[in-house]
Amino acid sequence: MPVIRLDAVENKLDQLHDWAKIHADEHGIPVRAVQAYGYASVVMAKAQPGCHLGWTTLAGIARVESDHARFGGATIDADGQVRPPIRGVALNGTGGNAVIVDPAATSHSQRPVYARAMGPFQFIPDTWQRWGAHAGTDYQTLATAIQNGKPVSSPELTGSPDNIDDAALAAGRYLCASGGDLATARGWRQAIFAYNHSTAYVNQVRNTATGYDT
Repeated sequence: MPVIRLDAVENKLDQLHDWAKIHADEHGIPVRAVQAYGYASVVMAKAQPGCHLGWTTLAGIARVESDHARFGGATIDADGQVRPPIRGVALNGTGGNAVIVDPAATSHSQRPVYARAMGPFQFIPDTWQRWGAHAGTDYQTLATAIQNGKPVSSPELTGSPDNIDDAALAAGRYLCASGGDLATARGWRQAIFAYNHSTAYVNQVRNTATGYDT
């Protein structure tokens, strides 16, 4: 990864454009997506250096979850927003899915509303509430929460699961908290398994991520 500034500079991800384009062209990934994965890995390397999160791990997950934010014809805007928003099936217990109720939506509708996975990294609402972070925020503002694995201090700093920059950073936070040292085989598998409790999923992400690690 190239060295970049994380302090208050405009368009921080632009620092990764040339690096991202090389990998994007090689692997058929949108440049804007590779920038997001790279930025998240740089932030986590500074906040939690013992985690050793690689951009290819994030890319492997995003490929499996949403084809790098291209599922259903979606595209990534210059600001990282994915449009149209990507939503999974209702998690109502059918088709082998878990039953997960969206508390906020349920409280507004006065009837059970089942959660749907959201965005290019397919977060469910309560997981996003725990790990979401607005990647465009100055690093120093988010540093304590990221370093300590805590929820960010205010709702406006949680960002959006439909923004690939925010989603990649949130995924990085979740993986580091779940696996510890992702440079070890045990830590890496533990992190991916926590993301999705399926051995087949872990193997699929591993194979995909390995293909990007060139």
